[in-house]
Amino acid sequence: MVQVKDLTELTISDRWSEVKDEDEWWGEVKPQTMRIVKHLLEDAMEMELLEQLRAGKYRRTELRRGYRNGYRSRSLLTELGLVEHIRVPRDREGAYQTEVLPRYQRRQKRVNRMVREMFLSGVSTRKVRDVIEPLLGEGVSAQTVSRICRSLDAEVRRYHARPLQDQYEYLFFDGIVLRVKGAAGVKRRLVLCAYGIRHDGVRELIDFRQARSESEAQWLAFINNLYQRGLTGAQLGLVTTDGCVGLHNALDTVYPYVPRQRCWAHKMRNVAAKLPRRIQDLALAGAKTIYQAPTRREATIRFRQWAALWRERAPKAVTCIEEDLDELLPFLYQTLRIRP
Repeated sequence: MVQVKDLTELTISDRWSEVKDEDEWWGEVKPQTMRIVKHLLEDAMEMELLEQLRAGKYRRTELRRGYRNGYRSRSLLTELGLVEHIRVPRDREGAYQTEVLPRYQRRQKRVNRMVREMFLSGVSTRKVRDVIEPLLGEGVSAQTVSRICRSLDAEVRRYHARPLQDQYEYLFFDGIVLRVKGAAGVKRRLVLCAYGIRHDGVRELIDFRQARSESEAQWLAFINNLYQRGLTGAQLGLVTTDGCVGLHNALDTVYPYVPRQRCWAHKMRNVAAKLPRRIQDLALAGAKTIYQAPTRREATIRFRQWAALWRERAPKAVTCIEEDLDELLPFLYQTLRIRP
């Protein structure tokens, strides 16, 4: 990705950084993960205080050891960032001292990893138990897990059903394969993702869904859901894809009149796979100058020069770009409206 200081000269390729690995994708869902972490901590502390008082809210029992006294608020700095306004319950006597937050701090990496996987899977009862036990201790009851699952299920549903603002000038769709540890071991999960770039240049992960395949039916259900929630595409100038046939057919139905752009990051990976390793770096460096061109005419000239240089030694790599060149250059027609 080329770094250009003058924002007026930025191209779409300058603005878009392709998701290259799982860690980067997980970073995109950090805000949602932090909300889930906050819910888990608060629910775990409620369970902790319930165990200490031996009575739920408004319950009269001879076993009661004390009474609630509202909440206090505190923040917690985690490896995900600052989790603010965590509701910590209090008792009247001031005897309750939570062990949940210290335990969380000692087990951050383990808990965060399981929370992310839990969020991706739409909240798994087994995952919730795996997260809660390190916070509350061994022997978490089925009722505790069930109650927390219900609250987290609602949080995940809210995320996937939230209204969307029609504020994106550029959309990027991609199917990403993630490795998720399940009961039977590590499995590969396909996740359909939608990213957007707003007029102010901010890139966002709009939504994602697990899918069985990248078929037209799966993509159509995903994209149509975005449309129904408010992403009608009134501001759209370009949609970028990896060339998946099922995705293109779905876009023909939902956004039929929005120009399409083949993703250069995917294309460059395909080209790299067709190059002998000894010439890979040099040939790829030349290929990158094509999409860095200021105009379509200049990009075409650069491609011809690059093709003439490498066609004999790497004919498959040249053909890989040549056959899709027209679909790789539409962004040069677009008037960039991103503001600093």
